[in-house]
Amino acid sequence: MSERTAEPKTVLLRRGEVHSPADPFATAMVVERGQVAWVGSEGAADAFADGVDEVVDLDGALVTPAFTDAHVHSTATGLALTGLDLSSAPSLAAALDLVRDFAARRPDDRVLLGHGWDAARWPERRAPRRDELDEAAGGRPLYLSRIDVHSAAVTTALLDLAPHARTEPGFADREPLTRAAHHAVRAAAFAAVTPAQRTAAQRAALAHAASLGIGSVHECGGPEISSEDDFTGLLRLAAQEAGPRVVGYWADQDLDKARELGALGAAGDLFVDGALGSHTACLHRPYTDADHTGTAYLDAAAVAAHVAACTETGLQAGFHAIGDAAVTAVVEGVRAAAEKVGLARVRAARHRVEHAEMLTPETVAAFAELGLTASVQPAFDALWGGEDGMYADRLGAERARTLNPFAALLRAGVPLAFGSDSPVTPLDPWGTVRAAAFHRTPEHRVSVRAAFTAHTRGGWRAIGRDDAGILVPGAPADYAVWRTDALVVQAPDDRVARWSTDPRSGTPGLPDLTPGADLPVCLRTVVGGRTIFVRPGE
Repeated sequence: MSERTAEPKTVLLRRGEVHSPADPFATAMVVERGQVAWVGSEGAADAFADGVDEVVDLDGALVTPAFTDAHVHSTATGLALTGLDLSSAPSLAAALDLVRDFAARRPDDRVLLGHGWDAARWPERRAPRRDELDEAAGGRPLYLSRIDVHSAAVTTALLDLAPHARTEPGFADREPLTRAAHHAVRAAAFAAVTPAQRTAAQRAALAHAASLGIGSVHECGGPEISSEDDFTGLLRLAAQEAGPRVVGYWADQDLDKARELGALGAAGDLFVDGALGSHTACLHRPYTDADHTGTAYLDAAAVAAHVAACTETGLQAGFHAIGDAAVTAVVEGVRAAAEKVGLARVRAARHRVEHAEMLTPETVAAFAELGLTASVQPAFDALWGGEDGMYADRLGAERARTLNPFAALLRAGVPLAFGSDSPVTPLDPWGTVRAAAFHRTPEHRVSVRAAFTAHTRGGWRAIGRDDAGILVPGAPADYAVWRTDALVVQAPDDRVARWSTDPRSGTPGLPDLTPGADLPVCLRTVVGGRTIFVRPGE
């Protein structure tokens, strides 16, 4: 019997703070058969004490629904966790030193894999050249994805493994590779990862997610991103071993293939465009720092055909769209599909748009009209927003200030699901909530409560489940236990009041996420009533 199929225990949790709309002052919870059975007060908990398999003394800890990360690349995340991570390299010179050290420590790797460089944050303000990487890697094959994973710097030896990349769009002799050239070298690099390495990376990623209170991840795979074996191997691993739930999306216009692989949707990173950092997001007006408008992979007609086909066959459709021209193409395509198969059917399918960064009031309204879920990453703004950030470099300050308008989306009634796009930004759920609540552009900020909902219940709603991501009787027992400071309640006008027992508030408290405050520490993560993580010493 696998850990997934073993019968979960009946558990009473008591003497804590339970974040539940069923009772905003709940201090106890009973879990039975993988579901929340009861939430209530400490005094009433005594009635359950003799009929459970385990009693957990929370000792004042906070219990919340487990987080859902709605956009993850698990194998790449695991490889970054266990391999060469350049995200903290302060300079090009330091990055090259890290490559040299990594190559020396991994003499048996067929291809050296690294991730996370960002020349926009280096004093040299340029990417590593191929000759520099050839020297640092000792002439070995090396693949270094940029932080946005839409371009990569590689060595000559890796190009020799994918010689056709030299003739593909996006090849440049002294610059990072983009577009089809990048896809070719990425495929060659990841083909060198053995099945054992891949499984180890997936386990590392899922274990790390569990340690952060993440109970579910939406895996965004596809033929241009990973491989069929990678995708099915992850789904099989998640089904057999205790860990976060994995919901799979396969980014392919071949609907039969998506079904065959066990995907919930032919969606996720089905690219309409690329990324701002790599100058491949598709814009209506040229980049401020480049004389072009980026790259379009799918037009409105292709979007319409895909959405109509998915709607008619009961699959979710979804697209990666970052630039304003790409988002416009998605909106026009989905609207055309709705004219063909019916607006009500399109809305009921809950099709998704990943990232959706460059929105206008018109496209926000269209998202609401068409029932599109915005699967977004607040950490992007924390990392690249602001007057001096990468967005301003690429677009100019005026356009950069319009990016990631979370408040406008919520006001329009657009469903939000928060994620990390890990390894683009780290798995960090409370940091994600903080990034949305303290957006670098104040008018785009949302309340902590709204952000928390988008990162818990929002991920479940994005897969068509309205009964989960919330601690009420009958809901799946996916929850996390946290050590945190005093809870706060955020009022509608964004004032923050310390937690009180005033029944007029009627709102469960959440941790203080003000910048500078310590983020909560996960003590335990439970999925379907089964414990998948316990912090050592707890």
